[in-house]
Amino acid sequence: MEQVLATRSVSITELKRSPSAVLEQAGAEPVAVLNHNRPAAYLLSPEVYQSMLHRLNADLRTAIQEGIDSGPAIAAADVFAELNTRYAEPKRPAAKTNKRVA
Repeated sequence: MEQVLATRSVSITELKRSPSAVLEQAGAEPVAVLNHNRPAAYLLSPEVYQSMLHRLNADLRTAIQEGIDSGPAIAAADVFAELNTRYAEPKRPAAKTNKRVA
């Protein structure tokens, strides 16, 4: 069974029946929407969603800056050329055909 990552959960049926009530009861807390007792989606308040996006963007900027600070980059073409050299399949000789001339 998948882990439910919210303190409150509702069924899809309950959400369909009374979406406003579910949102009102949730407040600022995330709500897991369950389908056959498995998480199908999560409802988040606009504030929580915006906060998550800001955090993800900040983490992404930090990771990019750390990559830049770690030293010179390698061109993608050089990386792919090296991978092709190391892992390319050997070329197979052309198959011989036994054609008879009449």
